[in-house]
Amino acid sequence: MSSVLDRHDVLLADLDGTLYRGRRAVPGAVEAVVAAAAMGARTVYVTNNASRRPSEVAAHLAELGFPAVEPDVLTSSQAAAAMLAQQLEPGSPVLVVGTAALAEEIIGVGLSVTDRAGDAAAVVQGHSPDTGWRVLAEATVALRAGAVWVACNIDPTLPTERGPLPGNGSMVEVVRTASGREPQVAGKPAPRLLEQAVERSRARRPLVVGDRLDTDIEGGRAAGLATLLVLTGVTDAAEVLAAPPALRPDHLAADLSALTRPIDELTPGPRPGWQVERTGGTLVLSGAGTADAALDALRALCAAHWADGGGPVRVHAVGAAAARALAELGLPNGRGADGRATAESATVAGSEAARGARR
Repeated sequence: MSSVLDRHDVLLADLDGTLYRGRRAVPGAVEAVVAAAAMGARTVYVTNNASRRPSEVAAHLAELGFPAVEPDVLTSSQAAAAMLAQQLEPGSPVLVVGTAALAEEIIGVGLSVTDRAGDAAAVVQGHSPDTGWRVLAEATVALRAGAVWVACNIDPTLPTERGPLPGNGSMVEVVRTASGREPQVAGKPAPRLLEQAVERSRARRPLVVGDRLDTDIEGGRAAGLATLLVLTGVTDAAEVLAAPPALRPDHLAADLSALTRPIDELTPGPRPGWQVERTGGTLVLSGAGTADAALDALRALCAAHWADGGGPVRVHAVGAAAARALAELGLPNGRGADGRATAESATVAGSEAARGARR
């Protein structure tokens, strides 16, 4: 049976939450990428984070032990600069909400940089930990005057060692509210960044690997690429189970160590040792599972629930093994009126509503 690496020649890997969290590598990620390279599968590092230069990202990856050089890195700042270059005359002034690295990308495509709303033909917005009110206000004035607006990404949070913190999408929401405008989006889930990665790597069978449904997975599906979700970042089991069709991964794993496993084992579907039945609006999980018990239970639950349309759902566990699996997945456990162990999934209704409102 072929493994993930047998089926794919290039990994288009997200960074934050997939390979590292802040300054620390995700456990096992370095070993997995190194092993993939030894088996002939190149990794291209595709990040929505526009705060650093590609050379800085590559240096950080290399410091952590990943096999990375600058040409292996694609950032949303590069995609945003390319989008603006296609829409503006050479030399046009762009108001940059972000870091010096983003400003350098703008200059690198033949545009110029301004800090005055009255001069700006466009606004480009990327993550910076130093973004403050004054530059957001200047961007709002420029947009109200008709400037083109490109957001490097709309990720609401950024995974760190301290947990999720405000991402570029949170700052974009401030400007959206104040200006009444909608940005063009350069990074995932828009397909442009991943399409550039495929072109640069000359991948024939690429696999998008990430930790977020609403950027990595949705972006991969929008680009027509196979996807693998790892549960090392912001997405949890409840969100996967309730995911709408555009956000459903082709494969599901706990972490990158799964790259050497048979790919069919990672695909949502019926799994050995688990039974899933639907009773009204409730999924009933029973059985004893196998070695990868909790993740296999989730794959089985997803397959059954997605086939019926998906959305919010209650999950009841019958038996101690099923209850343990739900607990390992982070789904809260309790007792139903019939005395059986139960769990009710969280939902992504709130985040989906927010995503729908901003499109």
